[in-house]
Amino acid sequence: MRCLMVIGAMLVGLSGSIAGQTSAGQFVLRSGNDTIAVEQFNRTAGLLKSESLIKVVNARISFDMTIAPDGTVPRVVSRYWQATDSAGAQPRQTATFTIRGDSVIAEISAGGAPQTQRLVSKSGAIPYINPSIAVMEVVLERARKTGALTAEIPIFAVAGGQTFAAMVKAGDSVVVTMTGGDMRFVMDRAGRIRGGRIPAQNLVIERSDAGGPGALAVEKPDYSAPANAPYSAIDVTVPTPMGHTLAGTLTLPKGAAPNARVPAVVTITGSGAQDRDEAIPIVKGYRLFREIADSLSRIGIAVLRMDDRGYGGSGGDVGRATSADFAEDIRAGLAYLRSRPEIDGTRLGLVGHSEGGIIAPMVAAKESDLRGIVLLAGTAYAGDRILRFQLRNNFSNDTSRSVAQRDSMIAGIPAMIDSLKQMPWMDYFLTYDPLTTARRVKTPVLILQGATDQQVTADQAPELERAFKQAGNPDVTARVFPNLNHLFVYDPNGFPGGYTRLPSSKVDSEVIGALADWLVNRLQVRAGTP
Repeated sequence: MRCLMVIGAMLVGLSGSIAGQTSAGQFVLRSGNDTIAVEQFNRTAGLLKSESLIKVVNARISFDMTIAPDGTVPRVVSRYWQATDSAGAQPRQTATFTIRGDSVIAEISAGGAPQTQRLVSKSGAIPYINPSIAVMEVVLERARKTGALTAEIPIFAVAGGQTFAAMVKAGDSVVVTMTGGDMRFVMDRAGRIRGGRIPAQNLVIERSDAGGPGALAVEKPDYSAPANAPYSAIDVTVPTPMGHTLAGTLTLPKGAAPNARVPAVVTITGSGAQDRDEAIPIVKGYRLFREIADSLSRIGIAVLRMDDRGYGGSGGDVGRATSADFAEDIRAGLAYLRSRPEIDGTRLGLVGHSEGGIIAPMVAAKESDLRGIVLLAGTAYAGDRILRFQLRNNFSNDTSRSVAQRDSMIAGIPAMIDSLKQMPWMDYFLTYDPLTTARRVKTPVLILQGATDQQVTADQAPELERAFKQAGNPDVTARVFPNLNHLFVYDPNGFPGGYTRLPSSKVDSEVIGALADWLVNRLQVRAGTP
C-alpha cells in the first residue's frame, strides 16, 4: 500500500489509544465495484490476529503478531495459502520472524526443507504484511507513544526483507509517508482506522465491525472446454523427476483419424506465482493461455498448460527455485506429452510469455528435437538491467509523489535491488543472460512483441533475433505489433500502472493468428485435422 487519503469526515489526530483494548472487525480494499482484498482481524492487548483474502494475487494470508507493552513487535508468524485451497488445508508457506534489536531471524518452510535467514533491520522495526491495514493501526499506536506530532517508525517488509521508514504526522489529519507516498486515514477517538483511500490506484479502504467467513471464500477457476468446442479439456497430473507433481489441463482436438496422433505445445507462464491460464486478477477476464489453448486446439494442436510449481494444484518447493528449476518442470511436461498415446512426441513445441520467454530457450537448448518455440515478450537483457528500468519507470511516472520524492526513490534503486539478492529466484534472474542461451539454440523461433510494452521493451526483440541467428539458426522470425502492451492487449500507452483501467482484456487476435499460423507450419498440422 502506498498512498491512502481521507474520505469524507474530519480526521481525528493520534489522541486515542488502542493499546490494551480488544478490537475486532474487517477492512475491505475496493477499486470501484471490485473487491481487491478483505482482511478480518482480532486485536487484544498483546496479540493481533489477522486473515486476509488478497484477490489480486489469488492468495489467503494469516498472521499472529505479538505486541509488546512498548508497542514494539518481537515476533510474527505468517501463513500463506492459495485462495482456492480448502479451509483445512496445510499452509503452503509458514514463516516465523523474530525481531531482536536490529536483527530479524526468519524461519521459512515452503514445501521443502526449512530455511533460516538472518536479516539486518533497524531496532524496533514493525513487521509489515502487505496489504494489512490492521498492522497500520499498530504503526500509528507506536507513533502515538512517542508523544510527538511527527514520528519516524521503522518498518520491516516481510516480503523482500527490506526496512524503510514510515513518517507519521498528526494534525487535522493523520498522514503516513511510506516509501515516498503519503497515506492518510480516517480515525476515531479510540485510535482506530475507520477508512481511507488510495487515489493513485483508485482504491478505497472501508471498515466494518463484523465480517462473516463467506467474505474470504472464492470460487475455484474453471478450466473446462467451452460448450460444443471441437476439443476436450482433461485435468491431468504431471510427475517430475524432482518428486513433486504439477496440476494441469490438456486440451485434445476431437475428430482425428483413427490411430492418428496430434502435435502439442506446452505453455510457460511469466514471473511470479501463476495459474495455468496466466490469469491476472487486476486485469479482469485476462486469461492468455486459455485463449491460446482454445485457438490452437480448434486447429488440431493439443495444449498442455500447468499451474506453476507450488501454486494452484501443483506441489514443489518454490522458495528455493529459479528459472532453471522451472525449466525442468517444463521438460517434465514434455515428457508427459510423449507418454500420451494421443500425442505425436516428435511434433512438440513451447509457447512462453515474459519469464516463459526466458525459460523456453533454456528448454530448447536441452531438448533439441523440439519443432518450434514461441517467445511472447521474451527478454534479451539480464534481469538487473530490466528491473532497474522497470523501477525507474514506475517511480518516474508516479504523479502522486513530488519530484523530490520520485528522485529519492530512484536514487534508492541500487540498494533496493541489492537487498533482493537474498531470494534465490531474484539472484538468478538479476545475472542471467538470455542471449548466451539464445546463441546455443537451433530450434525454429518465433519472437512476438508489443510495441508499447513498458515491462519488456520492444527494442529487445531484434536483440534476441540477432542472437538466435548468430547460432546459425536459419529459422528465426520476429514481429512487433503496434499499440499492444506486455499482455498483448490493446494499450497505446503500455504503462503497467494503467492495467486496471484497460477497456478490454482480450488478447489481440492478430497475435494469436500469427502464433497459430507459425505453429501449424512448424508442427506440420496435417490437412483434415479439425
